Parts: sequence; structure tokens; C-alpha cells
Amino acid sequence: MIARGQALPQSLHRLDQLNATLDYLPIDTATMRLAAELWAESRKQGAPTEALDGDVILAAQALQIGGIVVTQNRKHLEQFVATATWQELQ
Repeated sequence: MIARGQALPQSLHRLDQLNATLDYLPIDTATMRLAAELWAESRKQGAPTEALDGDVILAAQALQIGGIVVTQNRKHLEQFVATATWQELQ
């Protein structure tokens, strides 16, 4: 078993490598407001997610940049934003 202190530098290194390869959006107030609106609209339509969770926040970020979310689990996301699998993109 790896102690928490030992895993942290490795995890941060992997995050730095990802950041060098991909751009990512910070979670800001505008994102959280849009996510809250999406979640509220979903509840009004009778199809709520579990809570204002990562799926809705991710959807809000994708909508802000006109992007799609690439995932194998579309169930919660496709009610908010366009989705695709990696296989569909190839």
C-alpha cells in the first residue's frame, strides 16, 4: 500500500502532464450558475440528476465552449449537452 504522502507527488506529476497535453477550464461562478440552472430545469422536467454533481458541472463547461462530452456513460450527461464515445469520434 502506498502512503498518501507518497502518492501525492505522482498524482500531481500526472496532472501536470495532462495539463501540458490538454486545456481544461477552471470551475468558476459562471459555470456553477449555469450548472445550477441545468439542474433546476432537469428537476422541473422530472428527470433530476442525483444532485448538483460533476456531471452537470461538466455539461455546463462543455456548453460554455460549444463542446461535447466524450464518455462511455451518456445517461446523465446527454440530457444537458451533446455527447459521444471515443469510438464515434474515430
